[in-house]
Amino acid sequence: MSLPHTKSTVQRRVLILDKLNKHGQVDVISLSKELKVSEVTIRNDLTRLEQKKMLIRARGGAIKVDHVGIDFALSDKNKQHYEEKKRIGKAAAGLITDGDTIILDSGTTTMEITKNLSSLKELTVITNALNIASQLAEHTSANVIIPGGFLRKTSQSLVGATAETSLKNFFCDKLFLAVDGLDITYGLSTPNAEEAHLNRIMMSISKQVIVVADSSKFHKRSFAFIAPITEIDVIITDAAVSPEDNQQLENAGVQLIVV
Repeated sequence: MSLPHTKSTVQRRVLILDKLNKHGQVDVISLSKELKVSEVTIRNDLTRLEQKKMLIRARGGAIKVDHVGIDFALSDKNKQHYEEKKRIGKAAAGLITDGDTIILDSGTTTMEITKNLSSLKELTVITNALNIASQLAEHTSANVIIPGGFLRKTSQSLVGATAETSLKNFFCDKLFLAVDGLDITYGLSTPNAEEAHLNRIMMSISKQVIVVADSSKFHKRSFAFIAPITEIDVIITDAAVSPEDNQQLENAGVQLIVV
């Protein structure tokens, strides 16, 4: 039975992006044969993805582009590496215990953590993400604190001076931080400078800093620097991380959890 057109279109474009991330380039003819749709359909897909700044069209196909300053919407981010994010979110939730006070940064991976908190009691969650706060509204045993601030619509997160001042009044057990770039030499990064500054404050008020990032974030630098790798306690990622990265993180004193 065929899938509804809208759903199959989304799945097809996710597959195109996954192939692009793995191989660096794709061509129309191969995609048409593999996905069993016309070349016209594939060209339309590539055009739409280029409009969203997720690839660059090239003769006969498209090439991968790593943007340092593009701030993609959550709806676009959530389509990529979703299975990995689900596993990472579940593993991260396993590090949280009853009575913890935690910070959940905005992001699609931290949202997956939120979906695995229902069994915990006496949990206090500070979050600058409206979508996460909304999800936690269904959690009867969780106290939710929202710091306020200016709304960034692409990430559904609150940033700015109000959020920063509010966060400085707290001290937390664990911070779960989602990043767009994770380079072992350069450090952590994100597309938005205000978000990066808020992330640094989150790190300063937390006993333990846990980064949740699928392996596609490794060896990437985004626009705004957050912090060096040495300021992280734990990274939770998927099995595609290389042995070399594992060793370098261990040498930097970072615990790596692979799921």
